[in-house]
Amino acid sequence: MGGPNKLLEHVDDVPMVETVVRAALASSADEVVVVTGEDRDGVEACLAGLPVRLVWNPLHARGLSTSLQTGISVLPTGAWAVAVCLGDMPLVRPGHIDTLIRAFLADPDGSIFVPTWQGKRGNPVLWTVDLLPEIGTLTGDVGVKALMARHPTKVREVRVDEP
Repeated sequence: MGGPNKLLEHVDDVPMVETVVRAALASSADEVVVVTGEDRDGVEACLAGLPVRLVWNPLHARGLSTSLQTGISVLPTGAWAVAVCLGDMPLVRPGHIDTLIRAFLADPDGSIFVPTWQGKRGNPVLWTVDLLPEIGTLTGDVGVKALMARHPTKVREVRVDEP
């Protein structure tokens, strides 16, 4: 698709995607699933040896929705929620994910937990498995924002202390 894969660009001497994956691994998440698309071999080589589940999305060119669908297709039975961390966001910290998990555990009525910093919504986003069927209806380069628009009363904004 032209040009170098930005996920493999180095930030502080570490490939960007590796930084994001290591943050997820350092959080209290039970499992980390990495959905690969373009430059599958490069991303998988970068993450070799890390305790993650790698899943290839052969339809990645059709947009973010297909990567979400690929990821949820391998969720373990009994999963309660999913935190979606985009591989090109190296500022995500384990604490961001843990803050969302704590908010989820404290609020059984919420379905979508989105971090906010200085009043702006960001990533990662955590959503409950009751929304999984709707993920299957998404098409194109559409993600969880579409679900937030459909279910505004189930969205919980969770303040974080850093971007």
